[in-house]
Amino acid sequence: MKQPDAPGNTAVDAIMVTAICFGWFILGSIQAVASGFPTRPFSDSFLVGVIALEGILAATAIGYLLARSYNLAQLLPVPTAIGCLVGLALYATTALVSWPLVFLIRVASPVRQPIEHMVANATVSFLPVVAISVVNGLYEEVFLVGYLQRALETSGVAFAIGASLLVRLLYHLYQGPGGAMSVLGFGLVLGVYFGWKRKLWPVVFAHMVADIAGFSPW
Repeated sequence: MKQPDAPGNTAVDAIMVTAICFGWFILGSIQAVASGFPTRPFSDSFLVGVIALEGILAATAIGYLLARSYNLAQLLPVPTAIGCLVGLALYATTALVSWPLVFLIRVASPVRQPIEHMVANATVSFLPVVAISVVNGLYEEVFLVGYLQRALETSGVAFAIGASLLVRLLYHLYQGPGGAMSVLGFGLVLGVYFGWKRKLWPVVFAHMVADIAGFSPW
């Protein structure tokens, strides 16, 4: 007999939380593709705006899950020194996995990708970059892996990883084919790790490092 879903873990809950947390970003990403990838350079004001928006959406999603009696402790990444080291290793692994995918895209289309234009023309300061990296790393991985992937595992781990990976890919389409392929490899590594070890902090830390590295000039 199939066990009943835990509070907040039904298919409807998964759809609602995904819509709250990522629906706006998915729509914006699809619009960017439809508009031919307009490249808006990153700026401090843009980063602060994203931080504010993610804070509002996170509070809304948490409020919804509280109303559904969801165990929010599952979403709490616990920082540890070992977890940070594992996160660094995960980041290195994502780079190794993503590189062949991005290389194939560059061979097929050698023009500069939209995300490269956005970063190259960015006018950002150190503190906003660190702030967005911390907030965005927490936001995406807590709700995408910590919540969505976990909630869908009743349908199979492979399905859960694939569904969370699809959502991740959809809201990163604005980065262009190269960026999308990089995100694909990145998300696959993090999803598989979480499905294996059930530890959220290394996943979050790997994302924070990746975001900071993405703005680095080297």
